[in-house]
Amino acid sequence: MLEIFIQTFVLYFVVIDPLGGTPLFLIVTQRLKIKDKIKTALEATITATIILLFFALLGKFILSSLNISFSAFTIAGGIILFIISLEMLFGKRNQRREESLKNRSDRISIFPLAIPFLAGPAAITSIIVSVTDIGDNFIKQSVGMISLVLVMFITFMLFYIASKFSRIINKKVTSVISRVIAIILAGLSIQYILDGIKNYLT
Repeated sequence: MLEIFIQTFVLYFVVIDPLGGTPLFLIVTQRLKIKDKIKTALEATITATIILLFFALLGKFILSSLNISFSAFTIAGGIILFIISLEMLFGKRNQRREESLKNRSDRISIFPLAIPFLAGPAAITSIIVSVTDIGDNFIKQSVGMISLVLVMFITFMLFYIASKFSRIINKKVTSVISRVIAIILAGLSIQYILDGIKNYLT
């Protein structure tokens, strides 16, 4: 159980990327008061959690309904995650996110924070692949859900701290950490592809 918890926690932490999202959260909420920043952070993380849990519960059903094999989805997910890891590594992901802020809606807790910053394609893909990979064991699935909720709680806490101490947040430090995370994500994405090929051939 501990192995599943660690594996899913690391995966969700990497693809949700709360460290890389914190500077972007500050950009989105820069005109808000501290209490409004905290409220926005809470709404965004709760909304994203609900969305991801929805895909965690119905992801396998969606795959079977569309007649998509687990091997095909795993390989596709690995390719998507690898592309995202390259974008993170070279700073393209945050740059694209910042550019999308120019067209943000008034309800920033929903868009762009919850969707697509937190509950984006990479996170949704990882959730579906991870849940399908774990199988139908209720306890193991519960452990995976707990790791997801914990990652989202950490995300909220990072946003909360950023709201309180926005003046001392060093963007260069978060940029370095995001690139380290990108390397981990690249490794996980390649493992997805290898697992998909292995499952297809066996």
